[in-house]
Amino acid sequence: MTIFGIIFYVLAAIILIATVLSITRRTVMHAIIYVVISFFAMAVLFYLLGAPFLALLEVIIYAGAIMVLFIFIVMMLRVEATPFVPGQWLRQWFPAVVLSLISLFIMGILIWQGPGRDATLPLAMAAPRALGQFLLQHYWLAVEIASLLLFVALVGAYYLGHKGDSGEKS
Repeated sequence: MTIFGIIFYVLAAIILIATVLSITRRTVMHAIIYVVISFFAMAVLFYLLGAPFLALLEVIIYAGAIMVLFIFIVMMLRVEATPFVPGQWLRQWFPAVVLSLISLFIMGILIWQGPGRDATLPLAMAAPRALGQFLLQHYWLAVEIASLLLFVALVGAYYLGHKGDSGEKS
């Protein structure tokens, strides 16, 4: 096994553990910290797989902007830790465990019946300019809809931020 294989499995373990910890934490701020760890590990994984642009977007958009938004919402709403209720454990975790085992079983079958284990794909580097040209040539409508949604979210955030003002400019 090469050093990249070892790093890949270490990063995959970090992502898996951080994600499970983010789901199982009762304190929202702790869950957000574990999600940020998972996002940073995912960015390193993208970089190692030959997609530095996606790694940069992962850090800027997910680990940066969205996590700051989550932290802002938690601080604004003053969300407290959820209380532990003894009888709810089985009701909440049993369906999740069953669905996870079914998903793992299906993934195992697909991996077992997939192409050979020694099949290697050539390393592909995606330049940001080529990615942008491809998206605008083939998926221009989806790009425009996404930009419109972002604009509407920006206007909505501005409206909600200035809703409590009584006509005064800040």
